[in-house]
Order: sequence, then C-alpha cells, then structure tokens
Amino acid sequence: MEIAPPPLDQDACYRAVLTRDARFDGRFFGCVKTTGIYCRPVCPARTPLRQNMIFVVTAAAAEEAGFRACLRCRPETAPDMGAWRGTSNSVSRALALIEAGALDGGAGGEGTTEALAERLGMGDRHLRRLFRQHLGAAPVSVAQTRRVLLAKTLLHQTGLSMAEVALASGFGSVRRFNETFQALYGRPPSSLRRGRERPGSTPGIALSLPYRPPYDWDDMIGALAARGDAVEAGRWSRVLSPEIDGTDGRVGVEHRIGGRLDLHVEAADLKALPGILARVRRVFDLSADPVAIERDLSADPLLAPLVAARPGMRLPGSWTDRPGDAPNDRLLDEALTLRAEAWRPWRAYAERHLRLGGVITKEDHHVRCAA
Repeated sequence: MEIAPPPLDQDACYRAVLTRDARFDGRFFGCVKTTGIYCRPVCPARTPLRQNMIFVVTAAAAEEAGFRACLRCRPETAPDMGAWRGTSNSVSRALALIEAGALDGGAGGEGTTEALAERLGMGDRHLRRLFRQHLGAAPVSVAQTRRVLLAKTLLHQTGLSMAEVALASGFGSVRRFNETFQALYGRPPSSLRRGRERPGSTPGIALSLPYRPPYDWDDMIGALAARGDAVEAGRWSRVLSPEIDGTDGRVGVEHRIGGRLDLHVEAADLKALPGILARVRRVFDLSADPVAIERDLSADPLLAPLVAARPGMRLPGSWTDRPGDAPNDRLLDEALTLRAEAWRPWRAYAERHLRLGGVITKEDHHVRCAA
C-alpha cells in the first residue's frame, strides 16, 4: 500500500521554528540558505528570516541538497521519525535493511541500490522513485546520512577511537570516514571531539536513544517479559549471536526520564552495531509517531476512548523481523480484517488497544461492538 505523503507546509514549519515547538522535532528539518546549515525545529540558535529557510522531511534530503548538520541542536539526537512513516511499506522495509547496513561498506565494498531493490522484489528505478517521493532523497544519500549521524552520536557519547567510530558507524575505511566528514563539514571528525571530555573507558558502548513522548515503559517492559524476553528490575537484555547479529556479545536497555532509553552494547565486532541499533529501535518501537496514531485511530468511536486512556502505548517488536507488510499494519486476528481497513496504516496499534482495553481477548476473536 503506497500513500503519497502530504507536502510540507513551509509557512507552518516556519511558525513551528519561531516557537521552537517540540511537537515537531523529528518531523522536519529547517535548511538555512545563508549558512548552509540544517537544524531541528527546536534549535536554540537565533531563527533566520523566513526567506532564508526551506524545510525538508528528512536529514538525508537536507544533506543531499548540500546542507550540513547544525553542531548546536545536533540533528542526530532528534526522535527517529518522519512524514514518510506509515505511508509506504516498501520504503519501511527498504529503510530497515539500510539501517541494518545493506548499503554500508564492508569487505565486499558498498552494497548497491540494485541489490537492495532486488531483495525487495522491485526495480531499482522504482525504489529510487519511492525514496524521492517519501524521503526526498536517494537510497544512497539516506544510507550516508545514517552513517554520518551515527558517527556523530558515537563521537559525542563514547570514547571510541576514530578507527572504531568509522567501523561501528558503517564506513568501509577510516579514510572514507575522514573524507566524508571533510566534505560535509569542512573539518575532520576528530574536531567534533576536541575540547570535550571523553567518557570513561568502561567496557562496551553506552548510548542514549531518543523517542517521542509519551511512552508507556511499564506496559512495554511488561509485554516483553510476558513473552519470555530477559527482563530483570526493569532492565531488558539479550545475548547476541553471530548467526543473527553478526557478533557475540550482549545488549541491555533501561528507561531514562526525558524521552530517551539508555542502551549498553558489548559486541566483539563493532561492524554489527548498526544492525543491533536497528533491532533495538524495532523492539522498543522508538520510531512511533504517537500524535499521528492518536489522530487517525481516534476517528473510530470504539478506539477513541481506548487510545485516550493509553497515549503512550507502543508495539513490542521482534528482534528478527519477518519480511512483508510493515509491523505497524499487521493483524494477528484475521477476524478483524474488514473493520480494520479503516485503521490503516496503524492496524496493529488498533488491535493492541482493543486487547488491552478488554474489547477482544484470545478466546474471543470478535469485536464486542456493533459493526
């Protein structure tokens, strides 16, 4: 199912920037033509004049247009979401593969969009068109932006060496890592760390992953424990395996007040980090857009009170996702299919609300309401 995303209202975006409205953080980025920098809507810097700004839906679109990330508001720390989410299953599947490193450098060189398109069962030209339509950038630009922003996160939050950062963020070599940063920022990546106190040398990598509040952590951690995940004292953990994750090691996640999760990864092979991060984001549904979900599902009078009662409900994701339809639109109960057409693209959220609200149970496969 492909739904064209609505175009950005440039004037509305500017009004959000003027008020530094946190509700729009991660929904779009503002590009300043006079400085060549792109920012989050909440950037503390002085707001440029309207005629000097254009707005795009993704960081990749901004960087492909020649803008570089602001060093004050740090776009890599924005919630991972965008106007494309929920509009294209094909783009969702492609981005999941890119996040897992499908277009990263490696021993065999960088993956190609042709190979990615083949994995998705479509032509390369069609894949590029979908990315332009929904993300405003080509697949290779999306992949490069993901690498760069992850590298910036690692530079700011960890004490990894430059070589380790290059490896962990998906660059094929330190030289390419340095060249990319020099081209984008006009400075080497090491300059982003100068004058900063490097974190301690504790084993593993500690990162904070942002999400958009509200987030019902108790419900999420309870659901993960109920299905058999390792949960102890509110902390989720998983043992990594070479067969699934490409490395031995362990990953742990805890909740932190303020719209973030604390992540700790110990991995024998740092090249596996992008895939591990993508799986953690999927398990904890960090890319959900609660505003869009509430808006769309509340149109159904049956769901409206359930959604209002649980504004921070998320979908517990699987560590190893199956191909096909997007997780947010999957149905476990096929008996709901007819009514659930009106809930697209959030059918899975609607079904979980119905179950948590006691409207349907495992024993009762029918919605107890008038059709």
